[in-house]
Amino acid sequence: MSDSTPGSATTSAGAGGDTYVIGVDYGTLSGRAVVVRVSDGAELGAATLEYPHAVMDTTLAATGAQLPPEWALQVPSDYVDVLRSAVPAAVREAGIDPQDVVGIATDFTACTMVPTLADGTPLNEVPGYEGRPHAYVKLWKHHAAQAQANRINELAAARGEAWLPRYGGLISSEWEFAKGLQLLEEDRELYDVMEHWVEAADWIVWQLTGEYVRNACTAGYKGIYQDGAYPSEEFLAALNPDFAGFARDKVEHTIGALASRAGSLSEEAAAWTGLPAGIAVAVGNVDAHVTAPAAQATDPGQMVAIMGTSTCHVMNSDRLSEVPGMCGVVDGGIVAGFYGYEAGQSGVGDIFAWFVANQVPGEIRDAAAAEGLSVHEHLTGQAQGEPVGAHGLVALDWHSGNRSVLVDHELSGTIVGLTLATKPHEVYRALLESTAFGTRKIVETFNASGVPVTEFVAAGGLIRNPFLMQVYADVLNMPISVIGSAQGPALGSAIHAAVAAGAYEDIHAAAAAMGHLDRAAYTPDPERADAYDALYREYTDLHDYFGRGTNDVMHRLKALRRAARTAAAPQAVSA
Repeated sequence: MSDSTPGSATTSAGAGGDTYVIGVDYGTLSGRAVVVRVSDGAELGAATLEYPHAVMDTTLAATGAQLPPEWALQVPSDYVDVLRSAVPAAVREAGIDPQDVVGIATDFTACTMVPTLADGTPLNEVPGYEGRPHAYVKLWKHHAAQAQANRINELAAARGEAWLPRYGGLISSEWEFAKGLQLLEEDRELYDVMEHWVEAADWIVWQLTGEYVRNACTAGYKGIYQDGAYPSEEFLAALNPDFAGFARDKVEHTIGALASRAGSLSEEAAAWTGLPAGIAVAVGNVDAHVTAPAAQATDPGQMVAIMGTSTCHVMNSDRLSEVPGMCGVVDGGIVAGFYGYEAGQSGVGDIFAWFVANQVPGEIRDAAAAEGLSVHEHLTGQAQGEPVGAHGLVALDWHSGNRSVLVDHELSGTIVGLTLATKPHEVYRALLESTAFGTRKIVETFNASGVPVTEFVAAGGLIRNPFLMQVYADVLNMPISVIGSAQGPALGSAIHAAVAAGAYEDIHAAAAAMGHLDRAAYTPDPERADAYDALYREYTDLHDYFGRGTNDVMHRLKALRRAARTAAAPQAVSA
């Protein structure tokens, strides 16, 4: 078995002298494992498992009961299935000896929460609770705790809580405390039974090692852990007297530094994965944050946008500032020694997928099939040849709410300028552009707040669309560097595993050796950039009109929708 002692500079290897690490990336719909060579970051094998239960956002799989609006649940056993299936499959594809693997690391969507017993058993696996929605994982895009988030924000602002500016002035409904308060107020019995409120990023490491270690990233960004403390019991009691002990009793736990060793692979997990027991398991991490070293973006000013179903923007800085609407700033939240900043867009690829699934006529699908293209590729091909602004449209990218800079999940999408002559590819292009405008709003806000963005790095599945990347370069009017990996989070996790196994001194050294980046892969066209400036002004007017209180119609429509659906499906959530 390889030597994986923390801090060790050497590891045993097979006949070829190579050692390997495994990165496992848990996304919204699937988990994927990648085998990576320690010496140079070469990705040698990969495998993916689609979660058997996918996302439960309309019905609960165990009972068929209808879920209320804005819910998004998952089944935690699906995550273990990834270890059983994808990891050994990736090792087989790589053709390596499993005995030459020296470490494994995982990353996860966040904030994705698992309610458990003291031993880590998820509540949905406790007999009698399988029919209770609150017993399941609350996925990151579970937005049904918006009412609780509103109360947290109002109270924190009224009390002048020092931690609130660290989150851009607003706590999201996606995060730990809002979701925990919702659980308390909607299913008190389950809340009392729950002994740990665990980030999935930490739960999966718990399954690998048998040890529960809370990672510094989610504790800071999603758990309101600042300057060594959570929100006070006094604050929590003011939200709800029964919530006073939430941080102390349900959340607080030993915190591990990123890229450090959380523990050793247990015998049970070794049997699942086919890897040697005792190898290093790195502290958990978030899919976006872990990608930075994979893109060699560990220095201040490099903003990494991990572009998939949603987009998360992360960046290191050597200064501490208050950026309106940021998702958080955490000391060492991405890389030790720097302040890590986070912002994001709740819907990006999800918006494009929604349009293709629901708004495209049959003849477009037929034409794409005849060309041997996906509908996305066909629409992109139609759209990319037209001048900027020729569609006469501007859209807001809020179909899943606004994460940054407004932090308001009651907002919704809109398209302005539709006529009877508007074509599907024109709407599709307007939606692509809207996400670029949303990113520009984030970049401008960081720049204006004294945290300059000096390089924009794109990662994630959407980098496969060159037209979309060029739109971003033109809208931002700055070059776009692109990660040299199709599996950025998994590669980033593998890099963290290498550090945890002692193969590199720190994450900077590991990133330099194992990360891959194509700098300035896309550069802005001055003429298109000028044209996009005009469209962006229209986007900004709509952004402020609907998003900053001039017209709250989107909030009112959401309230009407909830009322109508609740009346039609009166089953109690806790029943």
